[in-house]
Amino acid sequence: MSATIEFIFDFASPNAYLAQRVLPGIAERTGANVQLVPCLLGGIFKLTGNQSPMAAFAAVKGKLAYEQLETERFIAKHRLHDFKLNPHFPLNTLTIMRGLIAAQRSGVSEAYVKVVSAAMWEQGEKMDDPAVIERVLREGGLDAPALLASTQNAEVKAELLTNTERAVQRGVFGIPTFFVGDEMFFGKERLAQLEELLK
Repeated sequence: MSATIEFIFDFASPNAYLAQRVLPGIAERTGANVQLVPCLLGGIFKLTGNQSPMAAFAAVKGKLAYEQLETERFIAKHRLHDFKLNPHFPLNTLTIMRGLIAAQRSGVSEAYVKVVSAAMWEQGEKMDDPAVIERVLREGGLDAPALLASTQNAEVKAELLTNTERAVQRGVFGIPTFFVGDEMFFGKERLAQLEELLK
């Protein structure tokens, strides 16, 4: 039976984008399955008292510069040269995260993640603007009106909230976080450890 990597995910995190690009290779090498669990990073921060690195380490000399160096090394190692920091960062991802729940329910989550991730972290689109979201989804070949309408569905809203609360109950304090069974790994830098466990 194949192992499952549960990926606690929000488009809001650039590190989640980078991890998401690397995970398919890990899955292929280990025979594992990747299960995306949509959660709200802002909700996780609120429930745990956490902050983004930009806020938490702003006053720590050298810390943010080192974080940037780590990101550059990760990008170079995995050849993720399409990545660029979104000029509108940070963005409110509530609509596109509800859209991901809707896409999962409609069986189009793989295409949805590909289109929205590229818009966020390659094309620099303002993905908290409903008109931009609609255009991006439409141009990506998705049923934009149906997906956007579903973001107002009570069950979709509740699922995203429940996912977020359950993640925090399991010990999640940020994104990207990964679980293999009860083993938790936080941050894209832990992917090698995750792969080692799976092997």
